[in-house]
Amino acid sequence: MIKVITYGTFDMLHYGHIRLLERAKALGDYLIVGITSDDYDKTRGKINNHQSLMERITAVKATGLADEILVEEYEGQKIDDIRRLGADIFTVGSDWVGYFDYLNEYCKVIYLPRTEGISSTEVRAEKRKLRIGLVGTAAFRTKFINEAKYVNGVEVVGIYEARQPSEPEEDSLFYTDNYDELLEKVDAVYILSKPELHYEHTKKALSVGKHVLCESPIACTGKQCGELYDLARQRGLILMDAIKTAYSTAYERLLLMAKGGKIGRVVSIDAVCTSLRDSVMSEWNSMCSWAPAAMLPVFQFFGVNYRDRIFFTMFQDRQKNIDAYTKIDFVYDTGVASVKVAQGAKAEGELIITGTKGYIYVPAPWWKTDYFEVRFENPEDNKRFFYQLDGEGIRYEIVAFSKAVESGKDMNYVSRGISEAIAGVIGDFNERKGLIEIGAAAK
Repeated sequence: MIKVITYGTFDMLHYGHIRLLERAKALGDYLIVGITSDDYDKTRGKINNHQSLMERITAVKATGLADEILVEEYEGQKIDDIRRLGADIFTVGSDWVGYFDYLNEYCKVIYLPRTEGISSTEVRAEKRKLRIGLVGTAAFRTKFINEAKYVNGVEVVGIYEARQPSEPEEDSLFYTDNYDELLEKVDAVYILSKPELHYEHTKKALSVGKHVLCESPIACTGKQCGELYDLARQRGLILMDAIKTAYSTAYERLLLMAKGGKIGRVVSIDAVCTSLRDSVMSEWNSMCSWAPAAMLPVFQFFGVNYRDRIFFTMFQDRQKNIDAYTKIDFVYDTGVASVKVAQGAKAEGELIITGTKGYIYVPAPWWKTDYFEVRFENPEDNKRFFYQLDGEGIRYEIVAFSKAVESGKDMNYVSRGISEAIAGVIGDFNERKGLIEIGAAAK
């Protein structure tokens, strides 16, 4: 029996895929089809798949051409699969000619002619692009513009800000100081204006039927945040909290390990986020710049119903509510958490999740990590985990937002309850509830 093996993403299965599978099947007696996992696709830069792994597996299975289906999850797996399964022929489309010649050492390699005029990329491109407008002047606006270029089906078309930039980021974008004008020309907005303007900008966008991706906090009180989510639901729109950390594969995996009991019962979480770069400090305080990301693992693991909470804050400008440093202590029935954020002080930006059997350590800067360690009393039991992270997670966030808009389903990695809790803590800070001031105010 001649075994043939082939691999692919098989996103939005089309005639070209089916013809490839038919020709592969004709090369032997038994066809094995490897379908790349979502995580492995990310490592290869394929972040714009429209279908989940299970949807793609189901589509290939429905063709009736595959005798066996497996999932490709890591670099070098092709060699392992060929050896393990005893494949006689490896085949792939002719657009990969020469790339897989190294596999000739293990089996025969055949490049099949590609069906002209159709590909998954072309199929995706035929769909109308999601036109996104940017709202605000924060420095990381440029990052979003650059990362959006990696995502098929998305196009940044314009920017609204009260004052016009002296040097526009892109000549192809239109700039306006009229928010209504921007909203007329887009399908969705990414809001990164001053935190106190998030509620106003988000509400207006939702009111005229535009989807919203908003930097956290979405609003400056929990009540306002809940109101915006209600409005989005009533209008059938997507509202997503833009905390890019939530879309990091490494972060997602470490959270699952902690919840799965890998380090025993979790009793403490310590998250530190600091930066002395004067990028957004004039408009964002430390709490708004860093606390949403720092609170994310606390709320995702322990929940939002804490028993007690206290702020320790050193203000840089008390009148403008600019904190140079803030420490937040949370007390839960099952554990405790400490969050430290600063734009006027420096500390090691690490995340430590403490358990009864061991702990998870994420080195600085943990909020955009591609690596973490699970450590135990016996160092020989320690494990290290590496996951690809491109664009600090921003492009994955854009993909999730785009898919949510297309499908009409909530694909937010940050739940509504957590968004409201983050906004609630910001509101309490602004009102000085449970706040102990330390140091001397600069002004």
